[in-house]
Amino acid sequence: MSAQKKDATRYTEVRNAKALRDYYVDERFEAGIALKGTEVKSIRAGKAQISDAFGRIENGELWLHNAHIEQYAFGNINNHDARRIRKLLLHAHQIRKIAQALNAGGRALVPLRMYFKDALVKVEVGLGTGKKLFDKRDTLKKKAVTRDMDKAVKFRR
Repeated sequence: MSAQKKDATRYTEVRNAKALRDYYVDERFEAGIALKGTEVKSIRAGKAQISDAFGRIENGELWLHNAHIEQYAFGNINNHDARRIRKLLLHAHQIRKIAQALNAGGRALVPLRMYFKDALVKVEVGLGTGKKLFDKRDTLKKKAVTRDMDKAVKFRR
């Protein structure tokens, strides 16, 4: 028997599980992100977390706050800070559109996932409106009902 091959695409995507639970996401944008070399290696190893991250516009530029990318294990003195603020790269008209939505109030810029597109790291960000507690409960109830229906259909086959 031969050893199983490691799945190369296994750690190439980091998801924000809290985003769709806590927000109604209206629009999505694919943004590049300015990273250092050791950050890319850590992301490729699956050592990133964006569940507490958020986007903010400062001086006409889009920044990602609170994203945690663990320090690279084999790094040296030039290793990066784990929670540093990172610049998101979007077209100017997209940044203006996001700024208008954020200035109108009641909306947040939430990172949904971080993934590799060829050799580049991309972040999918969404403009979201916060859910109320009863909305979250309704979503959980609907998921439970659909899960039970799927189990029943699978059992009948």
